[in-house]
Amino acid sequence: MKKIEAIIRTSKFEEVKTALKQVGIDFFSYWECSGVGNEQVTEHHSYRGTVYDTHFLSRLFISIVLKDENLEKTVACIEKAAYTGEIGDGMIFTYNIEESIRIRTGERGKASTAGPSDEKK
Repeated sequence: MKKIEAIIRTSKFEEVKTALKQVGIDFFSYWECSGVGNEQVTEHHSYRGTVYDTHFLSRLFISIVLKDENLEKTVACIEKAAYTGEIGDGMIFTYNIEESIRIRTGERGKASTAGPSDEKK
């Protein structure tokens, strides 16, 4: 099993979500995050007399655990859907996962991960 973590532009989320659905990834987790990168943001915003530093870039962090055989096509779909060609498009990381357990059913390993089902419906 593998884990993909991707940091993407918030503006590309719908495209990435649609692309993941098309390759059979129906479930993933995501959350808002901020970071500092190579993209140069030098703006300051003022609200009610308080100046806010906006050097931190708003991004979305996506986490997916999936079967080994789904790794390459999933990475490729994220890479394509999140691409703008500009600095700050994001990063994709992959990891090996030793075990996963679906709490509701007790399924372990491949049966508990994201991706197209091996069962015929």
